[in-house]
Amino acid sequence: MHHSRRQFYEETSTYLGVYCRKLGLTPNFLTGVSLVCAIGSGYFFWKNEIWLGIIMVLATSLTDMLDGATARAGNMGTIFGGVLDHVSDRYGEFFILLGIGISDLVHPGWAIFALFGMLIASYTRAAAESIGNLPSCAVGMMGRLEKFILIIAGTLLEHYFPGFYILTTALAIIGVTSVITSIQRLIYANKQLKGRQD
Repeated sequence: MHHSRRQFYEETSTYLGVYCRKLGLTPNFLTGVSLVCAIGSGYFFWKNEIWLGIIMVLATSLTDMLDGATARAGNMGTIFGGVLDHVSDRYGEFFILLGIGISDLVHPGWAIFALFGMLIASYTRAAAESIGNLPSCAVGMMGRLEKFILIIAGTLLEHYFPGFYILTTALAIIGVTSVITSIQRLIYANKQLKGRQD
């Protein structure tokens, strides 16, 4: 996600985090709910319950947004909470794409390719921020939300218009753009680290 979009996203979502705090919800609880929703999504996709799978993807995205928003709103962010959130996100992506891959909607190879792309983009950011000690490396042409939108649209269209390989195309786009995002993050990290040395 582009830096300006991320800043806008964080500022606007924090308002929702205030309400979560009033309800007594904690960031780690919401992270757990997000993972459970992702597992449910994968299960429903596997069973070809497309609409339930899509609803659970939306719930995954919403709760994933709310955990960070709640942490910011209540000043409850912790280092472990950040680690838990990132690891939970990766598990969630795995379960969603696993469910799609073992359904009859698409060849499993395309789900694996999309999953690889999403993981390598995330890992590149994590490596730049941890090993390179960069404050943020959240750059690139496509973020997690955009990829979820492609998954939802591709799955829905594939279900109602089979034979046009719409979901295959969506997963291919996710895989390719994720790899490009990883490269963009490597380039960005290299420039930032060189700037420090200079």
